[in-house]
Amino acid sequence: MIEKFNGIFYLAVFIIHFIGFAYYGFRCVFQTKSFLDKYGIDDTGAGMVRFFGSIFLGSVVMAIYVGFIRPNGLETTWAFFNLIFLQNLSAFIVGFYNTKINKLGHTDKTSDEGIYAPLVLTILSAVMIYGFSDKIYI
Repeated sequence: MIEKFNGIFYLAVFIIHFIGFAYYGFRCVFQTKSFLDKYGIDDTGAGMVRFFGSIFLGSVVMAIYVGFIRPNGLETTWAFFNLIFLQNLSAFIVGFYNTKINKLGHTDKTSDEGIYAPLVLTILSAVMIYGFSDKIYI
């Protein structure tokens, strides 16, 4: 199985990246109230927070499928990995804009997590694309 991911390093990157997705998805969908409270979001935002989390959970399910269940593994899955990269990059750009430029809705609970978490996920997804390129682009 490790060779399916081009070694232990890229397998670890894959697992760490999608654990991050699973963490935020789970918090948004199943621990919505504590997520809202942590960031000072009114309870009326619960629907959109759960919507946001559902996108993460859908990506995790797809990652489990292509990484561990699909017979061909990562072969020809470039669209999935590029979409993940673009989602992460977009979240980073929007997080930076929201935190440092626009500041709409900022409270004392506003943190830079909206910048740093997507930045880490963007880097991890770029590393995955690089490491899996011989498989995903065939």
